[in-house]
Amino acid sequence: MDSDKLRHRSTVFKALGDETRLRIIALLQIRELCVCEIMVALGLTQPTTSHHLMILKNAGVVDDRKEGKWVFYRLADPTLFQKLHKMDFL
Repeated sequence: MDSDKLRHRSTVFKALGDETRLRIIALLQIRELCVCEIMVALGLTQPTTSHHLMILKNAGVVDDRKEGKWVFYRLADPTLFQKLHKMDFL
């Protein structure tokens, strides 16, 4: 495996290595959500939520789209949890 692929996988696993980010991913398994919905569902502040979403986005785990002033997030790969289950991580 080349070093770029290893670096990318390391980034993804670091992003997934946080309970709050795993909770965000679980929510996004259900449907696309805006930051405010994630905040309320997890009892987080806006800066904390945005920080975790930025890490997930930089790792390529989530995608976002803007609609006016709102930013909506969705899983970049909707089969992520199934892939992790197959690896016995969850």
